[in-house]
Amino acid sequence: MNGISPRYKIVASQLDSSHSKIPSSSSYFISPSHLLTPRRSSRRPFRYFLSTKRLSTLLAMGSSKEGPVKEMPLGVDATTEEEYASQSRLLQDFTSISSIDKAWIFKSDSGIGSQAMFSISQPNLLANKRKKFILSSHISRESNNSVNFQWSPFPVEMTGVSVFVPSPSGAKLFVVRNPENESPCQFEIWGRGQLEKEFHIPQSVHGSVYTDGWFQGISWNADETLIAYVAEEPAPSKPTFTGQGYKKGSSTDKDFGNWKGQGDWKEEWGETYAGKRQPALFVININSGEAQAVKGIEKSLSVGQVVWAPPVKGSHQPLVFVGWSEGIRKLGIKFCFNRPCALYVVKAPNFESEANGSELKASSTEDLPAVKLTQSISSAFYPRFSPDGKFLLFLSARSSVDSGAHSATDSLHRIDWPVDGVLSSSAKIVDVIPVVMCAEDGCFPGLYWSSILSNPWLSDGCTMIISSIWGSCQVILSVNVLSGEVSRISSADSNSWDVLTLDGDNIIAVSSSPVDVPHINYGYLVDKESTSTAWSWLNVSSPPSECSEKVKSLLSSLQFSILKVPLRDVSGSITKGATKPIEAIFVSSKTKRNDSFDPLIVILHGGPHSVSLSSFSKSLAFLSSVGFSLLLVNYRGSLGFGEEALQSLLGKIGSQDVDDVLVAIDHVIDKGLASPSKIAVLGGSHGGFLTTHLIGQAPDKFVVAAARNPVCNLALMIGTTDIPDWCYVEAYGSEGRNNYTEAPSAEHLTLLHSKSPISHVSKVKTPTLFLLGAQDLRVPVSTGFQYARALKEKGVPVKVIVFPQDTHGIERPQSDFESFLNIGVWFKNEADINIGEPSTYKEAISGLQREEWMKAMESELESMENNKIFFDNTAVVFCSKNNKRSYGTKHMHIKYKLIREKIKQGFIKISYIDTVSMLADPLNKPLPVKAFKQHVENMGLTSNFDMLN
Repeated sequence: MNGISPRYKIVASQLDSSHSKIPSSSSYFISPSHLLTPRRSSRRPFRYFLSTKRLSTLLAMGSSKEGPVKEMPLGVDATTEEEYASQSRLLQDFTSISSIDKAWIFKSDSGIGSQAMFSISQPNLLANKRKKFILSSHISRESNNSVNFQWSPFPVEMTGVSVFVPSPSGAKLFVVRNPENESPCQFEIWGRGQLEKEFHIPQSVHGSVYTDGWFQGISWNADETLIAYVAEEPAPSKPTFTGQGYKKGSSTDKDFGNWKGQGDWKEEWGETYAGKRQPALFVININSGEAQAVKGIEKSLSVGQVVWAPPVKGSHQPLVFVGWSEGIRKLGIKFCFNRPCALYVVKAPNFESEANGSELKASSTEDLPAVKLTQSISSAFYPRFSPDGKFLLFLSARSSVDSGAHSATDSLHRIDWPVDGVLSSSAKIVDVIPVVMCAEDGCFPGLYWSSILSNPWLSDGCTMIISSIWGSCQVILSVNVLSGEVSRISSADSNSWDVLTLDGDNIIAVSSSPVDVPHINYGYLVDKESTSTAWSWLNVSSPPSECSEKVKSLLSSLQFSILKVPLRDVSGSITKGATKPIEAIFVSSKTKRNDSFDPLIVILHGGPHSVSLSSFSKSLAFLSSVGFSLLLVNYRGSLGFGEEALQSLLGKIGSQDVDDVLVAIDHVIDKGLASPSKIAVLGGSHGGFLTTHLIGQAPDKFVVAAARNPVCNLALMIGTTDIPDWCYVEAYGSEGRNNYTEAPSAEHLTLLHSKSPISHVSKVKTPTLFLLGAQDLRVPVSTGFQYARALKEKGVPVKVIVFPQDTHGIERPQSDFESFLNIGVWFKNEADINIGEPSTYKEAISGLQREEWMKAMESELESMENNKIFFDNTAVVFCSKNNKRSYGTKHMHIKYKLIREKIKQGFIKISYIDTVSMLADPLNKPLPVKAFKQHVENMGLTSNFDMLN
């Protein structure tokens, strides 16, 4: 259904001819949300009760016949339009906050202190892109353990830059500008004060450089003359046709008499990789500008995350990279750590300096095949060499690969690197940090890495500084790679922390919370001489942390806490980790308004093996500032709580995760933090799966919902998604890996349907907003469309917004902005949730118990003598668009057929009535139909409303 709020649609084609000022072909909308204030009981999803003040105001406005009727956009009334304007101004303030993405540290030219370079970004709504900037600062340590950051006056925008990577010394900067068409890829080498070199690499050598954060790998060698990187392999030649038919031989010549065919289709890596063929490994000599593909790598391998190995005197310098085999097909790899991968070592091209420049020296050693280093383990990525080159560290997601879960608890491993650089596939792999199955309370829950610094080492050469997830927080850890000792070194508060870079043995990090914008911190060991691992953290004032005074004021009025939520029934859990309490992040106002509660939005993360962190989110901070409390639920299956809890969800989606969310909601209600009658739910991907499950399985619990690219029907999704194996594993459990097939049986489809929200759609009553990315390969829009149409078919208010160019994340700046703006407006207008006003009958009728209130309501209704539109004993009845249902209860169920006949006899046509009640609660005077009739007549729409009496 179009529009933001429930409304009458009155088609004026049959109006009295005296109302000629209204064009006969126009449609007008009267929104009952102007007249009505929502109230809700446990029996009905939500209902509208008369607000006498709002009615009198609107009737007074409607009584004036001066001036023409203002035409609004379809489905948008004046109040809604003002809500859009107000919320959009606030959302723009939040959107403009900068993000601190990366940082690098170099030695200062003066030898005193350090020079830091920060990469920051900011959405540009008009251009629909993210602007990238470089901001520099000089860092000096003072004698009193304070630190001084001297920031450059202004950041420098990196216009048109795809990625940039400074050399280890900081003397050079490698800048990549990927083409948007078939133009060459542009490389630039910058010195401290000027552009030193510029190279244009034609498409015949390679396509765009990968900047995705997964296949992406750009690595300078030790003497800063060579750069290894990952780029798209050259496009294969396509068949050529002329007016005479097929042309023999391939040609790149542009001839208007020719046209190119498509050639063979090649598998892609799914979501966000549409149009990408194969990532391949290249090396460029920055003196000559010559770029060459690295030889010896199997064509079936997709490569990424390349690093230079320690040089060996008298030998070609080797490269270590990660390789993924495609198998029968390439399954989606974005956020899917269950794709097998391995570390390989290969010889780099040998560039010999000659009189006429640098040329590639032909050598038989270049044709040696790459050696697989990790034969005994199913997953290996993020390779990092120790400073002395004696060992190679890498991360493994073998628990994901072995179980089939798309993400799980990681492990850390080490390979001792030989001095001569000669390695074999039988290299011994040492476990540094194993997978943690179930941690004791307050103890290390296991590794959950999202990225790792290019240089994560302290000066002792064996301590790595990394970021990881610990429950609902992201924390900074120090890891001794020889002993396996792990220490949490970031502050013990509930904020989330992320390491940006190291300044010698000091740490530059960024911390934030749901109510605090990201800010830079400087950490140092309290006593380097002792065995203590205590760290002290200094807050650094920085330009990227600045925001508007309005945002500061709003955030200062909010608070958050991380709640431990005990589970109700764990009798079916077979592991200890699956019986432990879950966590939920609760964000609310510091002040309570008039003994009432702010409406609560339940936020559900996707995955399901992901996590909601206690970090700053611009979009969620916006929703908090609009007047909502937030509950971010980390149900069992989330990252950060041990492997047993995570694995417990496999095979139980749609039941265990749904129960966990309902338990968390009841927990905050029981603690007196939220009202049971003012609950909304919002989720994306698997969070959308839970959202649509919840409004079906608990249809009376939620007043409004919003879902971003939701998984609504696994049986439909499995044939079109880039991760069909995900459907099997999450529905069947780990054995789903063996059941997975590209041709699912009827039995498989039946089970997948039973696990899906679509199986509960007949019970849904909640108005729902759908936000869909048309280019989504992960959860194709067909599933969202099917569910939304099913709701519309049964008369449930629905709004659908499709973003034509967006993929699964809906991350383009304009799309992200419009998405959350509509969520804010939908939640406030569609459910008409009034911030700080009473909403339940217990709050509205002080001192009356439910039974007493029901008796008063029945008495009030009986006295109305059919003076209302449909009603029942809970003051709500509405007619669906398709006229298949009337809603009532066993006490006062009025059939609507007779009224429908009267509508047919009327002078106007009411196309449909959505979720409308003209009833009042016992504290207000009843609203006779004649009052509504008068209001409509004053607007010049009709003179006959008798059929509603």
